[in-house]
Amino acid sequence: MLEEKFFLVREDVLPEAMKKSIEVKEMLARGKVDSIAEAVQKVDLSRSAFYKYRDTVFPFHTMVKEKIMTLFFHLEDQTGALSQLLATVATVGCNVLTIHQTIPLQGKANVTLSLDMSGLKGDINALLSMLKRLEFVDKVEILGTGA
Repeated sequence: MLEEKFFLVREDVLPEAMKKSIEVKEMLARGKVDSIAEAVQKVDLSRSAFYKYRDTVFPFHTMVKEKIMTLFFHLEDQTGALSQLLATVATVGCNVLTIHQTIPLQGKANVTLSLDMSGLKGDINALLSMLKRLEFVDKVEILGTGA
């Protein structure tokens, strides 16, 4: 049997049928519809297209099976920035496992956080968006996931 390969692809480059298949799966998982037929009709997708993609496309957050994620931040050197970052992470239910912060140089510091994601309220994309919106955050990257 051939080894399966996986790719992380931005949503805007996915064909419409793949995006709608994900939407159908989410509707079914949340109990918003009673059947596949009802869901595909609501999103204007053929059942055959749904069956073609249902086992091949997944939202990023569902593919992250491990409960530990390491994030890299490039922060502006502001009083309380790290404290506010940690508070934000805590409010969404994540537990900080490790913190590494560089000495600020030229007004910027790098911070690496390893987080226990098992208590995450919401999904990873929402967390990343929230962190990117913090005024002192210049960059957020996922360095890895694992156990």
